[in-house]
Amino acid sequence: MPTRTPVNGHVSHWFDGLPISRGPLPGSRDADVCIVGAGYTGLWTAYYLKRADPSLRIVVLEARFAGYGASGRNGGWLSGLVPGDRERMARQYGRDGVVAWQRALNEAVDEVIDVAREEGVDAGIVKGGTMEIARNRAQARRLAAAVEAERRWQVDGIEELTGDEAAQRITLDGVVSAYHNPHCARIQPAMLARGLADVVERLGVVIYERSPVTDIVAGRAITPWGTVSAPVVLRATEGFTAALPGLKRRWLPMNSSMIATDPVPEEVWSSIGWAGRETLGDTAHGFFYAQRTVDNRIAIGGRSVPYRFGSRTDRDGRVPERTIKRLTATLHAILPQVSHVPIAHGWCGVLAVPRDWEASVHFDAATGLGWAGGYVGHGVTATNLAARTLTDMVLKRETDLTRLPWVGHASKSWEPEPLRWIGVRGMYLAYKAADWHEARGTSRTSPIAVVADKIAGRPH
Repeated sequence: MPTRTPVNGHVSHWFDGLPISRGPLPGSRDADVCIVGAGYTGLWTAYYLKRADPSLRIVVLEARFAGYGASGRNGGWLSGLVPGDRERMARQYGRDGVVAWQRALNEAVDEVIDVAREEGVDAGIVKGGTMEIARNRAQARRLAAAVEAERRWQVDGIEELTGDEAAQRITLDGVVSAYHNPHCARIQPAMLARGLADVVERLGVVIYERSPVTDIVAGRAITPWGTVSAPVVLRATEGFTAALPGLKRRWLPMNSSMIATDPVPEEVWSSIGWAGRETLGDTAHGFFYAQRTVDNRIAIGGRSVPYRFGSRTDRDGRVPERTIKRLTATLHAILPQVSHVPIAHGWCGVLAVPRDWEASVHFDAATGLGWAGGYVGHGVTATNLAARTLTDMVLKRETDLTRLPWVGHASKSWEPEPLRWIGVRGMYLAYKAADWHEARGTSRTSPIAVVADKIAGRPH
């Protein structure tokens, strides 16, 4: 077992050293549109607004640097996964609207790929789809139900796989069954964020980094260095939203962690396969997500310390050593072929989770205030769709996008502390117990997980 200590934190492995920072806001100024947050939501919104109306004076304010948050730390799944519960949204808004939402997300995968190509953004994109696996009978039962659900929501191209058929794509240990969904691409997340930032600057958008916004009110975004005054102010702060006044309980900053190996030797890849660069996940309650990276490493992530008391966030992605060990054990369990390959880096980041686990897009024309987010970990593609939707709303265009069911959706606030901390930590302890229970041979989803889902209001 390799004993070299991995790099811990330093934002994420996706950044090859910290980027050269743009300058901070030099003082108060005005603009037509001010966007708070230079992650995917903010950058995509700036892009589409500027493309739609080149005369707009757009300012983006970022607390650290472009892509510092989840946009530069995620698992690199450009997928059509819905950031919410389709069944619940259908009951509330109607089935046709949810089908349209799912279709729009699948189409957004190709939209991102097309824009990246047209704008010269190299984000390591390979559209190989995603493969979900089951490693015991209970997981296989959930996987079969997931296949039926995808077809029920008119997701085309879903392919069911036996364990042997899955092994023809990736030689994994202990796979009972699997399915392949074509609506996903592998990306290098930080390269996409950096590339988008460069593109919008070329279009004339001004990005101020190291400019933390301390308050947002109608017509103004306030920082320690000055105030940007604009008739339209859009919040794109995702997991860091709880730090803003009045928003402590709006979205919960959920923590997710990752590790990346050293480059895997070619002879090992020949035994693994993974030539299609599919993203990879499983149907455990404490699920993992993984990819074969641009530089031929394996990056794998999952939940570890899911929530920090008081909605606190990490310091530059540093994770507990036990998290790195736990993710390493997961990797070696599914791919024992890489057990001798050292772990190079461990990191974490926060994603935003609304109380009902449903993302939303809002814009109030009367105040000029808008926001999008709460992507529950499925934001790489959803940010693009949200940005195009916000663009239509800001420009007062009624389109198919502005009629999608997440537009204007309202979620209630999370409970105050310590209930919030107790609930989230208890939920993930329950999921861990449920996975232990299912690994011992039961063919049905553990009742522990069923109860945890119901208490949390989480999709299942």
